[in-house]
Amino acid sequence: MDFFFNPKGIALIGATPNPLKGGHAILQNLLKGFKGKIHPVNPRYEEILGIPCHKTIADVPDPVDLAIIFIPGKMVPQIIESCAKRGIKGVIIESSGFAESGKEGQQVQKDLTNFARKEGVRLWGPNCMGLVDAVNKNVFSFVSPELWEELIPGDVSLIVQSGMLSGGFLIDCMSHGTMGVSKVCSIGNKMDVDECEILEYMLTDPHTKVIGLYLESITHGRRFMEICRRATKPIVLLKGGKSAMGAKAAMGHTASMAGNGAVIRDAMAQAGVMEATDFHQMMDLCRSLAAYPDIKPTPKGRVAILTYSGGAGIISSDFMENGPIEPAVLSRQSKERLKTIFPQWMPPSNPIDLWPAVEQHGAEKAYGLAIDAACDDPGVDAIFIHAFAGGFRLSLDLDKMSQKAKKMGKPVFCWLIGRQDEARIVQLESHSKGIPVFRELHRAVECMGAVFAHGNRTISVKSEPDNRNDTMAHDTIKVSLKKGKTALDEHLSKTILDACNIPVTKEIIVADEASACQMATQTLKFPVVMKGLLPGEVHKTEAGLVKLNIESRDQVKTAFKDLTQAMDGKGEILIQQQIKGDLELIAGVVKDPQFGVCVMVGLGGVMAEILDDAVFGVAPLSHSDALALMGRLKHQKLLDGFRGAKGVDRDVLAKILCALGDLALAYPQINEIDVNPLIISKGNPIAVDASIIQEQ
Repeated sequence: MDFFFNPKGIALIGATPNPLKGGHAILQNLLKGFKGKIHPVNPRYEEILGIPCHKTIADVPDPVDLAIIFIPGKMVPQIIESCAKRGIKGVIIESSGFAESGKEGQQVQKDLTNFARKEGVRLWGPNCMGLVDAVNKNVFSFVSPELWEELIPGDVSLIVQSGMLSGGFLIDCMSHGTMGVSKVCSIGNKMDVDECEILEYMLTDPHTKVIGLYLESITHGRRFMEICRRATKPIVLLKGGKSAMGAKAAMGHTASMAGNGAVIRDAMAQAGVMEATDFHQMMDLCRSLAAYPDIKPTPKGRVAILTYSGGAGIISSDFMENGPIEPAVLSRQSKERLKTIFPQWMPPSNPIDLWPAVEQHGAEKAYGLAIDAACDDPGVDAIFIHAFAGGFRLSLDLDKMSQKAKKMGKPVFCWLIGRQDEARIVQLESHSKGIPVFRELHRAVECMGAVFAHGNRTISVKSEPDNRNDTMAHDTIKVSLKKGKTALDEHLSKTILDACNIPVTKEIIVADEASACQMATQTLKFPVVMKGLLPGEVHKTEAGLVKLNIESRDQVKTAFKDLTQAMDGKGEILIQQQIKGDLELIAGVVKDPQFGVCVMVGLGGVMAEILDDAVFGVAPLSHSDALALMGRLKHQKLLDGFRGAKGVDRDVLAKILCALGDLALAYPQINEIDVNPLIISKGNPIAVDASIIQEQ
């Protein structure tokens, strides 16, 4: 990949002296910063901007290991062939008119990819804006040359699938002085080079501390997860196309297959990736994590809030509720020090309202003493400064005030309001000193929380479970799968679950009323449930094939007759123990197009539609993965028991979730598993109903 980022020479196919064309902008950008050889290629010109222009790629002299193409899409295949013959290692295709344009373009893109792989040429793009390297001053893009006036080197690198995002949003961030960047990679349709390869490169790049991504699809979901799991640098993802309409737009934009939004969300949480919900949030998270990438793990980040407004302090505390940070409890020593600048009528506390002290002693002394006290307080992990620019006698030297905190490893964040011009100056100066400044309290608290959440992240490489499949009764599973067709009935499905050591209800197929009565009275004991099993019928309740609360022989006989009549004599009748439970869950497996086998668990029963609370994990799950999965349920406190009910045995539930994933991985013909409900009875999960769907 290094020839994309540090080429010795570049051939620019589509170079032109016309200042209105993209090929001219690319050449101007190269001339402004690239230190290697530049070779314009265009048969119509002898020279462009004082540089000799070559008629064909074959005429380009050494060194040249990268080509940038900006010509009509229909001409690109022939040029790629010429690049391969010339021995050029990498090509950035900034032209459009490929998979995003329809079936014909999709075929051209597919053929080009196959050709390049055969010839050993790496393709970046197409339909992209290329690469910007602010640190090394390399702009391999048709982005406006005026960008150079705003280009601020930083330590955040971006991988984006949208071309205009990489250009327009980059200019927005630079011109507003919000942050600098290291590298911005616009990868477009991802014909060959994708986010995984660039992400791996960025993880070893010495100029990159944090990686932010905007993606409309994740080409190799499992590989992407593995890279993220072992990453030591923070990764922030903004995923487009998660909604039904968004997914449709993604198909039209870059021919991306957008996966299930919930699966992607939870897969990223499983991999330790922070997910953003909009562009500005993504950038704010990135710059905060870049400022403080190595926070020590702590149960909760304890924050000292230094404010000039009681109301702002209260709101800041409110925003910290139920998050990874909380207002610190000040030590007695800290309070004694604050008393020296506080009026007698005002007891020091956190939030530390400094306005009365500012009135008596000035902002520099009041804030300075408060910061020193917070730095020396062992119960304080971070400092949140509320600042004002342009009045109220609140001029602050944030850099000077934060030096001690930085030495002691305590991050400093700032919320800033005030006069526009003065506030911009403060923001630019603070950015250059590595202090994250925000215009909104909520965003500042959110980013502080992200820093501490990343500090608590456990870096791990995903490993396959050791010999867990050996606990399955494989012969039973194989026989049951062969008996069923596309949709296995409940009994066959639960036979398979039982073979995987997943607890299921006691049940049996009965052939007549007498057998049903004998099972109900002597083996299962009342109350019982009777169900009709029709081939291919998954939704038994809707079809009237479920009879609950059967408590007598007469009711057994009546239910048997009703079910037989409802099935017109075609199916089988199942009688099973009726389970009284304290909580109903849903568990199962789905196959995601980007991540493959994924395990699901959620709240079921009457609360399912109301709470809409389910989470996914990419299989195979480790035991800790499964426990973490439960912990991501919005209402996971219900698992701990309520109104006297016993809490769920989370270890047993974790084993069930792991087993479901292992089952689907061991038998690829399984397309879906649905355990609904998974009833919690006296703390123990039991599969009461289940269905397994095989691929057709």
